[in-house]
Amino acid sequence: MAHPSTSEVFIQGITHGGKTFRPSDWAERLAGVMSSFRPGGVRPGSHLSYSPWCIPKVINGVKCVVVNRALQGHEPMAWDFVMNFARDNDLQVVEACLLPDVAAPAQR
Repeated sequence: MAHPSTSEVFIQGITHGGKTFRPSDWAERLAGVMSSFRPGGVRPGSHLSYSPWCIPKVINGVKCVVVNRALQGHEPMAWDFVMNFARDNDLQVVEACLLPDVAAPAQR
């Protein structure tokens, strides 16, 4: 399902049949469950933010969860959980690398 040469996988909120996955907040829920899996482990208050290894995003109008491969090395069972979630719900998984947002140039 995922190739080890990519740095991230995108779990897309679209089934292989082309239907939008529901509920509409699935990405935030999945990322929230994964919030405790982070570099350095759980710290006080870390449950209040998403893990840098599992981030909900909207990409080209599609809700996604971007899962960093570092999760697989540090918490294999957590990695299996998100990959099984995608498989069990027939969600499309794309291997890619998330690029940082670039600020738009100032207009004069």
